[in-house]
Amino acid sequence: MSGRPALSGEAATVRIVVLDDGAAHDVFEVVSATAALIQVRSAFLFEIGEELAVRIEQGGSTAEATARVRSHVGPPEARITELEISDRAEPRGQAG
Repeated sequence: MSGRPALSGEAATVRIVVLDDGAAHDVFEVVSATAALIQVRSAFLFEIGEELAVRIEQGGSTAEATARVRSHVGPPEARITELEISDRAEPRGQAG
């Protein structure tokens, strides 16, 4: 067992990927999400204050935004990174 809480509700439907030079990198496991703050787990430790270009996928729509690393909380073996979301573009619906 991983000891990770099961995702439920809104967090289970949110996916966030880092955009870098046209490539999308799926490096986050979303733990919880609101419009302005997303808590994630990652094998990578980003610097506090670092800003990332991200794509947020939720409920069949996507939006690009800027995520600033606000803090790291919890013990090292279960570290959670808090991302503050800003500059979110209007969501685009999924075609089809």
